[in-house]
Amino acid sequence: MSQNKTTATDQSVTQFLESVENETRRKDSFEVLEIIKEITQMEPKMWGGSMIGFGEYHYKYESGREGDFFRAGFSPRKQALTIYLMAGFKEYDELLQKLGKHKIGKSCLYIKSLDQVDMEVLEKMIRLSFEKMEEKYPKTA
Repeated sequence: MSQNKTTATDQSVTQFLESVENETRRKDSFEVLEIIKEITQMEPKMWGGSMIGFGEYHYKYESGREGDFFRAGFSPRKQALTIYLMAGFKEYDELLQKLGKHKIGKSCLYIKSLDQVDMEVLEKMIRLSFEKMEEKYPKTA
């Protein structure tokens, strides 16, 4: 059974974000960092070499594959700021229409610059996704 290659590390989130070359992406990343901290009331951790995650949950698929991953997170990728909405996008059609310029993947929201999106809508999407993850994977002691 293959293990999840992306795990939490002790790397400094601040140092990582300060090393982002693209000035807009760096500035946007620090803004998203504060937004997700406020929503989750959790401290961020680096996951792998380039993802910042908040919280953690344990998943187990029918195939038997299982592992741990973050409940909310983002990554300042070269092409776009990638925000991970772990609950997916099934219920967000209306919000996506109001968001502004973006692209989506399975649970990834790609944004070139925060000034191209409605920040209230973005915050609402992050909050709803995080709340859904909290419901689906309640914290254990």
